[in-house]
Amino acid sequence: MKNMPDMKSALSGNSLTVDELLFFDDKLSAMPLYEAFRTALCDRIPGVRIETKKTQISFFTRRMLAAISFTPVRRAKDRPNPFLTVTFGLSYRKESPRIDVATEPYPNRWTHHVMIGSEEEIDDELLSWIAEAADFAERK
Repeated sequence: MKNMPDMKSALSGNSLTVDELLFFDDKLSAMPLYEAFRTALCDRIPGVRIETKKTQISFFTRRMLAAISFTPVRRAKDRPNPFLTVTFGLSYRKESPRIDVATEPYPNRWTHHVMIGSEEEIDDELLSWIAEAADFAERK
């Protein structure tokens, strides 16, 4: 595995799982964004369970409420470096210039993608959308 010393030191300094660390193996520069997002989300919504898969890290209470990935929802020239894409679902289309893409894969189920490139973007507005998504997920 590339960058093993960096990965080991990251593991000893916080509560990230090995799977979470491996997710960032080739994108270590995005790890501080993830750590800030993870901390803010877990502080805002108690009892969150985290599952790491090959292409995304998902956050659950009873059902999935949000995910992070490296989905390129903007053209390359418009993407921050590093970046993460935060995905969440609501029963309606949320209107905001911060939302890069919103789709309706099922009636009254809108999937929203927000690309973040700085810790300052992990703010009350974004976290309130995810809290709303958590409420929506629990009602499904």
